[in-house]
Amino acid sequence: MSKPSQILIPLGLATCFWLQSCSRPEAAASKSGDRLQGKVVLTGSSTIAPLAAEIGKSFESKHRGVRIDVQSGGSSRGVSDARQGTADIGMVSRALNPEERDLKAFLIARDGVTVILQKDNPVQALSDKQIIDIYTGQLTNWKQVGGKDGTITVVNKAEGRSTLELFTHHFKLKNTDIKAQVVIGDNQQGIKTVAGNPNAIGYVSIGSAEYSAVNGVPIKLLPVGGVAATTENVQNGTFPISRPLNLVTKTEPQGLAKEFIDFAQSQQVSDIVKKQNFVVSK
Repeated sequence: MSKPSQILIPLGLATCFWLQSCSRPEAAASKSGDRLQGKVVLTGSSTIAPLAAEIGKSFESKHRGVRIDVQSGGSSRGVSDARQGTADIGMVSRALNPEERDLKAFLIARDGVTVILQKDNPVQALSDKQIIDIYTGQLTNWKQVGGKDGTITVVNKAEGRSTLELFTHHFKLKNTDIKAQVVIGDNQQGIKTVAGNPNAIGYVSIGSAEYSAVNGVPIKLLPVGGVAATTENVQNGTFPISRPLNLVTKTEPQGLAKEFIDFAQSQQVSDIVKKQNFVVSK
């Protein structure tokens, strides 16, 4: 049986969140009186990037001499760039692996990962086994799980994405087990792909999906293990697929990088975290 062809959507490895050049970091802080000056470069997780960008805007508004440059590309990029010094701060939307414990991690929020469908798909829930069977090609038509007749379009995350790692770990899958028709990079690509295809299934950040659904994007979040995929259930610890959202550095942060991380962990940004539909860390 031949494998389905894969459509690779461009990942936009170095998406910049403002019109700034993707340059090497310049996080050594200087002060003019009491005024911070300099630039901080953050790279990595596409889940954290929009949150970091909003926190960055708030930080810049308080320190007019500071620029915060946020670039996505996946959690693996965040780890690699922090280690190599090509970013001041990496963004990693998962716990650090044992071989990454040389890095310093700073929790700024929590999030969950869930399965999403197009809003008009009549399927309201899938068991873990059904999700596994869909992603491994054992179930290929929606009528097999109570939906309308239609070939299922499996949307998977690209290698290096922490959402992929969390999804495969929870469902005890290897990425090589997955029979995908579409491979995407960041959460917004996944949401856009599913929203535009009534036969598609994908998995993304709960925070990103809730935010999109509330703002009129035609998707719905499916429960996992009978637990509704909501920020509230991530907060109370009942949702089975959750993760920390971390900022990471190669060494103990100093200067401007430390100032930004301290700000990102403070109560001053709790409204920003909640507005992005993430859970405030405690």
